[in-house]
Amino acid sequence: MTPLELGFAALIALLALIALRMPIAYALLLVSMVGIGELKGWKVAAAMLRTEPFDFAAHWSFSAIPMFLLMGAVAHHSGISSALFRAGRVWLGGLPGGLAVAANFACAGFSAASGSSIATAAALGRITVPEMVRYGYQKGLATGVVASAGTLGAMIPPSIGFVLYGIFAEVSISKLFIAGILPGIMTAVIYAVMIIVRCKLNPELAPPYDQTVTWNDRLVALREIWPLAVLVLCIIGGLYLGFVTPTEAGAFGAFTIGAVLLTRFLALAGVGEFLSSAVGSWAADPILLVAAASLIYIVLGMFLDPLGVLLLSLPILLPMFEALDLDLIWFGVLVVKYIEIGLLTPPVGLNVYVVKSVVGDMVELETIFRGVGWFLACEVVIVILLITVPEISTFLPNLMD
Repeated sequence: MTPLELGFAALIALLALIALRMPIAYALLLVSMVGIGELKGWKVAAAMLRTEPFDFAAHWSFSAIPMFLLMGAVAHHSGISSALFRAGRVWLGGLPGGLAVAANFACAGFSAASGSSIATAAALGRITVPEMVRYGYQKGLATGVVASAGTLGAMIPPSIGFVLYGIFAEVSISKLFIAGILPGIMTAVIYAVMIIVRCKLNPELAPPYDQTVTWNDRLVALREIWPLAVLVLCIIGGLYLGFVTPTEAGAFGAFTIGAVLLTRFLALAGVGEFLSSAVGSWAADPILLVAAASLIYIVLGMFLDPLGVLLLSLPILLPMFEALDLDLIWFGVLVVKYIEIGLLTPPVGLNVYVVKSVVGDMVELETIFRGVGWFLACEVVIVILLITVPEISTFLPNLMD
């Protein structure tokens, strides 16, 4: 068996092991070690197993992740999640579906202090869903908006997904963070427009919020969220102006080392080079490659958690995008967007299950999945915009050069 044949056989074996429900970490490690052992000998494989875990896990950029998680935990326990929803309620409650719109933007705001989609959905779900249900909102809308807007934790900086992608792709994590700002805001706005239009056309989805709100109420609500505004300005401003690094801005060291060994093995087997040359021969239009990658991510996202999707896809797809000289910052935004979508699609829509765990017996799981359907329709529009107008992702980071 040639090295190339061995490489593709290993990929098939990897998918088979995952289909047999072997944990992804073990499947990656087993396939990679056997492949490297067959190619370079078992001593080389053992040596790589000894050195690669430290070399990769000791990467300085990883130290940002626990600090972002800590920052989100502090923000939640300080009451900022409740304050965000209160502010959204008094400013936006008069709109059709105003409480859902408020929950949507509260999730976007909390994402700027969290970095985690699951944490965002859990924190806001406890506060917003019971409130919306109490006011007679349709349960699918109430839970769907939190599960969907919670995914903004993966896009709006700081983002754990961008840290992992940046390390794999060897691109600037600071630029990735800045690149996620406009797509994140655009997603929140499109969600809000969809909610308002639906509730305007069908008022039964969300009864009018009839409480009287004064300008003093609005100003008080804004005063409650000023710490978050300062935090966001310090992080984003510091990154944009180059005053701090992503690690210092966060100021996860544990990883699945099998993904790194798989990358090394595929490189040794020549799989990346083969795929790159194959792509160069038929994908004269890079949109074809983007379309293929989109399909891969949507299918993987239906069955794997976000980390599993990254571990399986990036070692294969990154060399192909590099071969066509495509912007890896733009591709990183697309990857994170597909991760967001994967958090909503059945059967493994993690954010849906998180919201279900928060609301308990109040709402059926099927109702939540139906509720996110409208938001997935919005994601189709958003993905088309991100692909056809790359400047949405690249405009701000290009200003940093």
